[in-house]
Formats: sequence, C-alpha cells, structure tokens
Amino acid sequence: MRLPDRWRPRLRTARAMLMLALAKLVVATVPFRWWRNSLGRASATASDTTSEGIQRLTADLSWAAHRFPFDAKCLPRAMALSWILRSRKINHAVVIAVRPRELRVSADALHAWIEVDGRRVLGDLAGPWIEAFRSPVQTRVGATQ
Repeated sequence: MRLPDRWRPRLRTARAMLMLALAKLVVATVPFRWWRNSLGRASATASDTTSEGIQRLTADLSWAAHRFPFDAKCLPRAMALSWILRSRKINHAVVIAVRPRELRVSADALHAWIEVDGRRVLGDLAGPWIEAFRSPVQTRVGATQ
C-alpha cells in the first residue's frame, strides 16, 4: 500500500517526533555508556543518499523539535537524527564537544552535532569546540574504528 504524497512529510515528522522523545528519555534515564554505541555509522555498504534527502530529514527533525512542548537541546536532536540516518544506512558521525573554559559565557558549555561526509548537517554552531566524543571514532583520514 502506497501513501498519498501529502502524507509523506507528516509521517517523516511523526517519526522524527518519536525519535526525539525517545532520545530525550534516554538522555534523562540511561547512562551514556549504554547508548553511546547506538550513535553514528561507518560502513563500506553505505546508502547513497543525496544531500537534499539528508537536508529534508534534518528539516523534519527541526520541525518536530519546534512542535514539541519541551525544549529539545542539541544532544537529543543529534541522537534522534543519528538513529534516523542509521535506519537508512547513511554514514555519519555524532560529535559531542565542549567550549574552551576561557570562552564559556553561559551554562551551555557542551554541544552536539551530526556530520555527513565531514560536513555539519545539524548543530552548526560557531566554535571553537574541543571534541570530547566522536562516534564512529575517526583514527586517520578515511579510516574509522
């Protein structure tokens, strides 16, 4: 059964809302060590997805975040998009970073974002940032662990 075209964006937004709610719940209740390996994807059998498709998924997630009654910070957003990209077999990295101590001006010294092919697609906030976590781990140019 094929959905009418007008329902496709609504379904993508509903999925993004579900993933965002799940991510917020996981961040609040589950230790990081238990869910960190669910983030990012590096595989030789990656799906060939266009930049427009990734932008659409990112826009769906942003739209869902604005529709929620609670504040969706960058980490749950990055987690939700990571899970959506993984389900579509799209290689990406999740990065969690901290702002250098001398440049911190607010309580939000941490930030998370998503990179696809080395380009930030979610969470492009001006730095500088010191990476504290990257998944998958990049060991050298073009190699992952």
